[in-house]
Amino acid sequence: MCGCVLYSVIATSILALAIFLGDNMSFAGPSLASGGKTVRRAIEFGRTYVVKPKGKHLATVVWLHGLGDNGSSWSQLLETLPLPNIKWICPTAPTQPVTVFGGFPSTAWFDVGDLSEDAPDDIEGLDAAAAHVANLLSTEPFDIRLGIGGFSMGAATAMYSATCFAAGKYSNGSAYPANLSAIVGLSGWLPCSKTLSKKIGGDEAARRAASLPMLLCHGKGDDVVPYKFGEKSSRVLVSTGFLDATFKAYNGLGHYTSPEEMNEVCAWLTSKLGLGGRSP
Repeated sequence: MCGCVLYSVIATSILALAIFLGDNMSFAGPSLASGGKTVRRAIEFGRTYVVKPKGKHLATVVWLHGLGDNGSSWSQLLETLPLPNIKWICPTAPTQPVTVFGGFPSTAWFDVGDLSEDAPDDIEGLDAAAAHVANLLSTEPFDIRLGIGGFSMGAATAMYSATCFAAGKYSNGSAYPANLSAIVGLSGWLPCSKTLSKKIGGDEAARRAASLPMLLCHGKGDDVVPYKFGEKSSRVLVSTGFLDATFKAYNGLGHYTSPEEMNEVCAWLTSKLGLGGRSP
């Protein structure tokens, strides 16, 4: 079991102050200069926290925090889980201006701008975050299974990484190097959902998408990233070929985690990463 403590997330993870309206599925917007040209920005990631496996090292999972949070808070939570064969890597997002906060700086994996279906995604920020995660996994032993998980904006980044893995490349065309075995997204959404079907083209991409296990969890009481966004993200993923995507709903759960949800994550990771019966 994952314990009896309610795993709440710090208040700064409240994304856009609960102003998500309508049926929009694209929440990110790039930094724009006058004239509408995208400004390339320097991206400097924060401190990375590592939780070493207590038993035999069989899997490594990069876990991504939500908006305004940092890697430390999640590393403390993950260390308590009964998953002795997993090494957890908990990076901290860059501190950068966030458009939806009026440009006020916050730790964020990418920029979040106009909240509408037609809003442009922050492709530069998403690619940079996904590349940073892949780089963190690049030094892991060849026989270790690799996963990415996250909460809220971190979940969005994990899902975006999954689409890059399936496509075999980032949106900028560079090759995606990591061989992923599991994706977990809690209280999140799928970036670039409107163009996903074009991204997952070709037999090899379809094979990778179909073979990648994904667990998406969302509380029905979430007033920050509403439940319908998580549910629609799951539908889009399945319809574009991610056939091993599982969606779990939780009555009464807000924008935080719970023992029930974390128990689900523990059991799912144990199954999908082949950890059952392989304790120290």
